[in-house]
Amino acid sequence: MPTAEAHDAATADAHATVPAAPAPEPATADEPQAARTGWFDRLRQGLRKTGGSIAQVFTGTRIDDALYEELEAALLMADTGVKATEHLLQDLKRRVKDAKATDPAQVKALLIDAVTDLLAPLQKPLVVGMHEPTVMMVVGVNGAGKTTSIGKLTRHLADARRTVLLAAADTFRAAAREQLAVWADRNQVEIVSQEGADPAAVSFDAVTAGKARGRDVVIADTAGRLPTQLHLMEELKKIRRVIAKADPTAPHEVLLVVDGNTGQNALAQVKSFDDALQLTGLIVTKLDGTAKGGVLAAIARERPVPVYFIGVGEKLEDLQTFDAREFARALLG
Repeated sequence: MPTAEAHDAATADAHATVPAAPAPEPATADEPQAARTGWFDRLRQGLRKTGGSIAQVFTGTRIDDALYEELEAALLMADTGVKATEHLLQDLKRRVKDAKATDPAQVKALLIDAVTDLLAPLQKPLVVGMHEPTVMMVVGVNGAGKTTSIGKLTRHLADARRTVLLAAADTFRAAAREQLAVWADRNQVEIVSQEGADPAAVSFDAVTAGKARGRDVVIADTAGRLPTQLHLMEELKKIRRVIAKADPTAPHEVLLVVDGNTGQNALAQVKSFDDALQLTGLIVTKLDGTAKGGVLAAIARERPVPVYFIGVGEKLEDLQTFDAREFARALLG
């Protein structure tokens, strides 16, 4: 299994082959401060179940072994994972010693700093414009919110004045095509869809059409797959290969949509899909109401694939760019 360092090196190698392009820009529109403040409030509310048990640790008056033991238990319950929990506890104790902290409230502030630093490698903007079109392949298990996330991502791109073409490559589930068609209509973008067609063929046609029509972005919605279904994972690899036949530099982004409610299972999905497809980014959904939001720390420690977006609800505005400090503050604030 590749280490975090190996993953970073592989990513760096992949990016090193990309030709330079004039000033590509993040694919999100500038957000008014008031809108971002409203998002922070929703994020904090969404993470309340996860963060509440952790913050409870700091309501006492003493900094002692009992505090750290309670914190360890709370982090593990939040699905932070053993490796990330051990890292955070060691880092926190060092910070407490360096700061000569004497109050649990100070320790909590230092934990926010520690979580921020741990999550920082995940904070990376989704950039388009280096290729024309930028081709994105979106994968994920059924029920993770994949097609809905594509619809919301399309809105983000449209707000950033990018033209989008969608590919309904989830051809085995009629509801998926219909759902994507609704999002295409809502966002007023074109869609390539063929009932019963081979998903790789649909993806090929979409990339070809995107190039011919001068679209900025092509997004392929692939069929939901469990990483344990090896024959189905092979099909995703085939889609990736066929996309490369339409554009030798593509896909430029391979995004995995994961359900934040699934905790350590989400980490297992990240590892499996990354091993098979070399993921470039994540969209983490359904963080509202879960007690397992600590899984982002586990991902950061064990497989630091960038988190482009996180979601805390069904509305369009409930999917936003990931910010490490903002997340740490919402979790523990």
